[in-house]
Amino acid sequence: MRRRTVAAGTLLVLALAGCSSTTLTTTPTPTPKPAPTPTPKPSVTPTRPTDSGTAIPVWANVLRQPVDGQHLVTQQHKYVVTRGSDEAGTTTIADRTSRKVVVRHVPTTGFVAQSPVVIDDHWALIEDIRSDGPDPEIKVVRYDLTTGKAATPVGLPPVSEPEIGAYNGTFAYSSTDAKNRSCLIVAELATLKSRAVTCVAAPGYVADPVVSADTVTFSEIIAPETARRCKRILSAPLTGGTAKPVPAATNCIQWSGATIAGATVWSEVAAADPDQYQSKAYVRESGDSPARPLGTVVTDTILACGNWILWEVRTVSPAGEETYQINRWRPGLASPQRMYAARPGVALTPMTCQDNTVYVEAAHLASTPTYTETISAAV
Repeated sequence: MRRRTVAAGTLLVLALAGCSSTTLTTTPTPTPKPAPTPTPKPSVTPTRPTDSGTAIPVWANVLRQPVDGQHLVTQQHKYVVTRGSDEAGTTTIADRTSRKVVVRHVPTTGFVAQSPVVIDDHWALIEDIRSDGPDPEIKVVRYDLTTGKAATPVGLPPVSEPEIGAYNGTFAYSSTDAKNRSCLIVAELATLKSRAVTCVAAPGYVADPVVSADTVTFSEIIAPETARRCKRILSAPLTGGTAKPVPAATNCIQWSGATIAGATVWSEVAAADPDQYQSKAYVRESGDSPARPLGTVVTDTILACGNWILWEVRTVSPAGEETYQINRWRPGLASPQRMYAARPGVALTPMTCQDNTVYVEAAHLASTPTYTETISAAV
């Protein structure tokens, strides 16, 4: 989201995850080494999520690399997407079976690649931004994975904010229309068909899109630079229909959230809060049900995957040692499940979801040498 205060620790973790820095240099970018491809697993045709029960899934190791090596962006059943640690964030897409590189995307000079990469069996959408200087710009390009050729998506409303929410081949983002309104757009990667879910008059804007199997959840910010600033969460079905607000526990400080089967998990933190890295989370199983507290979460980590909503939690010991864990919840559960617990000193990047599988990168900063390891679990 725009104008967000991010803790220094967050910036470090994001840098380790291969999210490119927006501070560019004039030093020539070194040519990255070819992206290592994880050991392929049997292809599985993606389907809508099915009820797999509440047993805690088994985590699998996907990719281990030096801190300054390649980092997993996402892994689809046919392709694996990695990003280099160079300043521009060179992005590589490789076939998981043959390990052949089908796309090597190098951003134009002055631009840096952003996460996520929207991908299906045929197409991949990659976003680059230029945030420095007097002429900021966002560009998206769609690759044909059968030929490796790139083209600017025709007929797609322009992207005006760097955040893109994606769930397999469906994605959502902010676009400024001819009336200078900020509109939430939902689009299909394969057909590039899109629709505007809602629009907000300037200087208000929409942000923080999170897409699930059936819903897009996003925030709407009104009067952002005034004392009347109000940020609220809304959701809309992917099949169409109007966006409806998710009633807050405290008015106007909702941050981001995710919705599945009519239930929403979201977090709240005030813009003036000195620690925006953490926020208080709540759940409503339906629009008119009471809000139940879920405790403190790492801000901007709430994600929908399969039938579940997941988020990260960070605790700090009296000695100052950080510990991260991943929790999940779905409609019908009385309380969240702890899905993963990292060892002390291991930091987690924000999760991604592809084909009902969640991916997260763990940064082992206390090890010698330091390294990162991407792990996955089918939910």
